[in-house]
Amino acid sequence: MALVSAAPYLALLGDLDPSLKAYALSSLNDVVDELWAEIANSITELEELYEDPNFEKRSLAALIMSKVYYNLGDFEASVRYSLCAGDEFDVEEQSQYIETIVSQCISLYNTLSQQAYNDKSVKIDPRLTTIFEKMLDRCVSNGDLKLALGVSLESYHLDNVERILKQVKNDETALSLINYVVMCSNTVLEDSSFRTDVLKSMIQLLLGLKTHRDFFSIFKVIVQLGDTSLAVHLFEQLLDSDDALTAYQGAFDLVGTASQELLDNILESLEKLDKSNHPAQFARLTHILTGVPLCDLEITFLYKNNNTDISILNKTKNSLEGRSSIFHSAVTFANAFMHCGTTDDSFFRKNLEWLGKATNWSKFSATAALGVIHKGNLSQGRNILKPYLPGSSGSPHTKGGSLFALGLIFAGQGRDAIDYLKLFLDEHGSTAGNNDNDVMLHGACLGCGVAGMGCRNENLLEALKVVLYSDSAISGQAAGLAMGLVMLGSGDQTIARDMLTYAQETQHENIIRGLAIGIALLFYQQELKALTIVDELMAQENPILRYGGAFTISLAYAGTGNNDAIKKLLHYAVSDPSDDVRRASVMGLGFLLIRDYTATPQIVELLSQSHNPHVRYGAAMALGISCAGRSLPAAIDILEPLTKDSVDFVRQGALMATSMILIQQNENLYPKVKEFTQLYADTVRNKHEDALAKFGATLSQGIIDAGGRNVTINLENSHANTLNTSAIVGLTVFAQSWYWFPFVHFLSLSFSPTSIIGVVEDLKVPKFELNCHSRPELFQYPPKVEESKEKQPDKVATAVLSTTAKAKARARKNKKHEDTEDDKMEVDVLKNEEKETSGDKDEDKKGEEKEIGNEPQPIRYLKTPFKIENMSRVLPAQSNYISFVKDDRFVPVRKYRGNAGVIVLRDTKAGEKFEAIKTVRQLNITEAPVPEPFTLSGEDLEDDE
Repeated sequence: MALVSAAPYLALLGDLDPSLKAYALSSLNDVVDELWAEIANSITELEELYEDPNFEKRSLAALIMSKVYYNLGDFEASVRYSLCAGDEFDVEEQSQYIETIVSQCISLYNTLSQQAYNDKSVKIDPRLTTIFEKMLDRCVSNGDLKLALGVSLESYHLDNVERILKQVKNDETALSLINYVVMCSNTVLEDSSFRTDVLKSMIQLLLGLKTHRDFFSIFKVIVQLGDTSLAVHLFEQLLDSDDALTAYQGAFDLVGTASQELLDNILESLEKLDKSNHPAQFARLTHILTGVPLCDLEITFLYKNNNTDISILNKTKNSLEGRSSIFHSAVTFANAFMHCGTTDDSFFRKNLEWLGKATNWSKFSATAALGVIHKGNLSQGRNILKPYLPGSSGSPHTKGGSLFALGLIFAGQGRDAIDYLKLFLDEHGSTAGNNDNDVMLHGACLGCGVAGMGCRNENLLEALKVVLYSDSAISGQAAGLAMGLVMLGSGDQTIARDMLTYAQETQHENIIRGLAIGIALLFYQQELKALTIVDELMAQENPILRYGGAFTISLAYAGTGNNDAIKKLLHYAVSDPSDDVRRASVMGLGFLLIRDYTATPQIVELLSQSHNPHVRYGAAMALGISCAGRSLPAAIDILEPLTKDSVDFVRQGALMATSMILIQQNENLYPKVKEFTQLYADTVRNKHEDALAKFGATLSQGIIDAGGRNVTINLENSHANTLNTSAIVGLTVFAQSWYWFPFVHFLSLSFSPTSIIGVVEDLKVPKFELNCHSRPELFQYPPKVEESKEKQPDKVATAVLSTTAKAKARARKNKKHEDTEDDKMEVDVLKNEEKETSGDKDEDKKGEEKEIGNEPQPIRYLKTPFKIENMSRVLPAQSNYISFVKDDRFVPVRKYRGNAGVIVLRDTKAGEKFEAIKTVRQLNITEAPVPEPFTLSGEDLEDDE
């Protein structure tokens, strides 16, 4: 029978006999979960028993008080008394109370331990340490090693991490756990110095593995550490052990994920080494690290597989008035996106009369579009732009656009472009007040920023400062932004302070805007180091600087999902008096949630229904940013109503966001794709639609079909556990295009080719086939839009006699009977065909079922694959269904696990001839002349004027 009152036991607490008191406490402990409310009235007596040093069972009194406070919801007091309970507090007990209080204890311990890492004066209660260590030992003894490692990382206890990993005897298991720690270091750790300590420790453990040494995991860590000496040592070690292919694969990985500064430093260090033992291998390795082979392979893929539907572009151009600057620019941007990296500028050549309507900054954007179209064409970039660069007879806007275009071609691989662009800054930087020079300097600064992104070149920075301090609104804006791009992620407080000081002194709003975003870029991924400048920016009276502060939070914590950062942005999103700041704060949530993108719809859903259109726009773009390329249905469900919003720029944002999310999808994978592509076209054609919405719809057409339908927006380097820095920077500056259209071109930095490219030792691309274990139609290109036929005039109705009508009705009845017989025959034939093929289908159905991401359509893994060729288009969702043909001649150096991009192959029949695919660089050298230049408009006339 259940006890209904604790009164008898509570009465015994005041007895003089200690044994009776002990009995009472023991009995109360058994019923405290049911009768805690009654026991709470006697909390004073329990406290007195605990405080009596002579009472043997005082720890039991503390445990009962802890349980009472737990039930009262006072977790702080409950934790305090649980620590006083000593051994009476049994962490092995299976109860909600123990789970909750242990969780609270560990959370408190983690907070104190993190503080103690940087401040040795912080003291931690030994009893708290005891509970933490008991839980850690329990995890290890139960085999929950990942949980133990995660807890150790959160508490900043590297010694525990190392101890747990060293206890693992199996090298394969140890490698898996080390990779887990490396991944966690990106998502859990806020303190960059502790993260560096962890990564350095993991390097030593990786190098210490005997049977499963994974050099590619080491390359991942090198990228995160930015460790030049380690990279050089590893390359040297691989070449000395005759493992050049692994070195080449590692070099391709570095080029795809590392900063330009790290690559430059590695190249510089490799040049100093003794290469006499392996001259050919060293030469090939350094050639890969320049980035030239990767760019060449990627543009070859885009050129070879270009599937642009030019009819979409032609229809949009014909629907929009070319003399309107906003519409002319929109078509220019859409064309640039559709042909990004394909080297196909035929649309411009076939529409020279339309192109001639471009004036001033529209002309700047049109010329810069050549940089997007030829992005990565490093061998021909300068030659293609030569007719438009300074020194030609073009207008200042054409020359400025060509300088920006040069930067876009060499984006992130700027060694061959930076010197030329810097020379222009050196010669003209102090003449920024001159209007013609101003336009060209604007283009040169943007070009320097894009080409020199993350290079941290001090000389280039000084040249940009000269332009900035000339205090010209046009060139100063670009210079401020470019400074942030060049010093990307450096977290340099001195440079940030100089930029902020100048932003406070200048009278030009454009310069303040450039500097505000420049500061945000400077603190990319700097987390805690950015807090001081963030607080200062958010305290400014000028809303533009607060706007920069919102972006600084977004980029400093990009991809971390940090709760404090999310709270800050949400606070500014609803409280800041400036609409611009509120919009930026909501948009910033998209950057924070890149890795946890499925949470974005839940967080922004209410914001998407805000009365403030700027907040609604921010919510739309936040979804577009975090869910880019992911085809997340929950995001589309929120965006759909926004495409019909009453405010034009909200519709614009929603349309662009849907295209970013649905890029490279087709109806088989996501049925709504057709509906949205039709919506873009209808918006463009609608004569009553607002210009801003039409602009967004046109850009959306370019985004969803970008790169000849062969690129996606990929914000994570999944194989390296790092963020795609170039893509995030591209989206950040693209998000500023609402006030300066030429920034739209920055979105091209976010486009990643969806390719699988196998290369052999001499970097040739062999022709061979791979298996794809899915139905071919699932990942095919969307069908091209048919050109609409000319509408025929309606025929005049002809009078029909009643007798004629009856005769026709009889004929229709007879025809219907014949058709029914034919249909029946056809159905029988189909049924027989289905029976014949059902055996194959049943065999396929026996294969393993796999679901891909959040896509609505299930995809079946088929045992019977179809073949695809090397250098084919492979969508991210498709890569899991690709495999190399068993016993084929070409075998990947790294075990293939769905990783797209460049794959170095081992040729098992080395010496035998094979057919190779010629790259664009090889074609340019041997066959193709440089395209003839075309005139954008009557530029000679402009010059005469």
